[in-house]
Amino acid sequence: MFKARRVTTAETHQSVVVNGLQSLCRVPCKDKKLFIFSWYPGFKGFNLRRGQPLRTNEISPSPSPEFVYRCQMPQPAQLRVIIADHDVRKVVLPSGIPETLDDLHSVIRDTFSIAKDFSLHYKDEDFDEFFTLLSTTDLKDKDTIKVVFLPNQEPPIILTLTDVTNMNNQPCEEPDVDDTASVSTDDTLILSSEDSPGHRSQRWPAQFSIPSFSGLTEIQIQSGNERFNKYMTLLTTKDLIPLLPDILGKLAEAIYEYTAYPSSLQISEVAEALTQKHPCLKEPGSFNGSYGWAQRLKYKMNNFRSKLRGLGCPEVEVNSLKRKQTHDQYPAKNLKKPKKAEVNYLPPHAQGETTASLEKERVELLSEMMKRDNSKVVAQKMAKTFSLRREEIVKEAPAISECMKRWPALFSEAQISEEFKRITTVNLQSTFLAKLDQCTPKLMALTQSKGGAAGLKIRNIKDMLLEDNTVERQREIAIRCLMVYLGEKEEDLFKQYWDVEELDADLAMQVMKIAIIGDGCATIVVEGTKILQGIDVARSCALLMGVIYALNLRYPKQLKFTFEAFQKLCLELDGQKASSKVMNLKYGIF
Repeated sequence: MFKARRVTTAETHQSVVVNGLQSLCRVPCKDKKLFIFSWYPGFKGFNLRRGQPLRTNEISPSPSPEFVYRCQMPQPAQLRVIIADHDVRKVVLPSGIPETLDDLHSVIRDTFSIAKDFSLHYKDEDFDEFFTLLSTTDLKDKDTIKVVFLPNQEPPIILTLTDVTNMNNQPCEEPDVDDTASVSTDDTLILSSEDSPGHRSQRWPAQFSIPSFSGLTEIQIQSGNERFNKYMTLLTTKDLIPLLPDILGKLAEAIYEYTAYPSSLQISEVAEALTQKHPCLKEPGSFNGSYGWAQRLKYKMNNFRSKLRGLGCPEVEVNSLKRKQTHDQYPAKNLKKPKKAEVNYLPPHAQGETTASLEKERVELLSEMMKRDNSKVVAQKMAKTFSLRREEIVKEAPAISECMKRWPALFSEAQISEEFKRITTVNLQSTFLAKLDQCTPKLMALTQSKGGAAGLKIRNIKDMLLEDNTVERQREIAIRCLMVYLGEKEEDLFKQYWDVEELDADLAMQVMKIAIIGDGCATIVVEGTKILQGIDVARSCALLMGVIYALNLRYPKQLKFTFEAFQKLCLELDGQKASSKVMNLKYGIF
């Protein structure tokens, strides 16, 4: 076996040593890779830059020390980059995978505008797990890497000690002030609306955490738990009654951190979590030991909302009888509350802000919209005026055309996604498309078994893949098959037009549609108004969900199962409770 190593690298040639004999490749090789091909059977050569073995079909019948040199341009590469749980991107490297890890860090940082410090992990094929990336030689085309953000490290505090005996003789000096301490970051401006105590940053948890109670209550409950573990005895009614105000009050406050209007299922989850953590609080005769606690929590949340209404909390004050019209002055009529798993349905204004001050910000926002390259300032003001915008949309329910006049910045792809995240804390497009891609193979297999007219229609839809098998078309086919499988008509959501003129002539007749012009681009139409244009069909479905949440719209009755599947399967919002059709679909594809 011959050994080869690189001796020199010049702009116009490569010099290598083979078994002690120096040879020269006089071919322009700047930014290229030099390959040596041995004519021995079996092992055929090395990539001298990376040390990777190469193979060729040209096998010499007899050993020969002859070598062939050639230069080859680097092949482009693609990497799958996981930035967050619901944020998966693709990076294209036209010059191939960088030689050093620092170069790869720079590419990832510049491509995705990452400001924080991070390290990279790669997915190992042998273990199917992520390992720390120490060299780019571990990567190849279409590998998966993961961005792992490093925790912020606080700067060290330096103390200067001074002899107190000499302080009287020293002149007083003003301390140096760190300039960075007074600089407000962009994140602080964008998230200024979250300063309000009523602004929520997380959804209802999968496992509810029971808060700690007052010291005396905790002591009595722990004593009761010990007796339960030893003798299986429950806390007596006489001992329980004095503890009820503290227990129910703390639970109500913990529930309000997620929602002011918990569903029966959510209240039952809290009651079960309470009795699981403190088994001495279980109730005899109840099928799960927590039914009575669920009833107490329902009444407690009603009383808690009454207190919040008296304090002027907008989320519950909007449903007071004096705020309703005369024909709607009934407690349970036209109730304005989260119905699609909204986290910030009607948030209060940020501290120090009033309706008048936020209206002034809205007027300034209109002028900022006229400036070029001003998206950053627009995004900051949109976040700051979020509570005012929700107040108008929820309380007044204005027409789409009126919303576009008052909030033109809202009707862009970026701001619809941001508004959806402010309302639900979920990334709209990345979550929707990732879940759709995940369930597409099983969904296509599930719909294949459909018979009758629906099965025939699904097969005709799948035939569209014969003409175009791109990722965008596969997503569109999956959505169309999903609609037919749920027993709804795809024509109720999608409508084909030959050109823009035909769409404009039919615009006033459409309430909620995704108009497809020609064979490609889609336009979202709501109440006869074009919202977004020039996007593919799958992303238009995701953005239509964003429009529905941002404008507090109802799902169309003829498409209720389709939009329910979008919400509970593709966006994972309130997925525990769904209709029988959607639940059967969920069990079939997940």
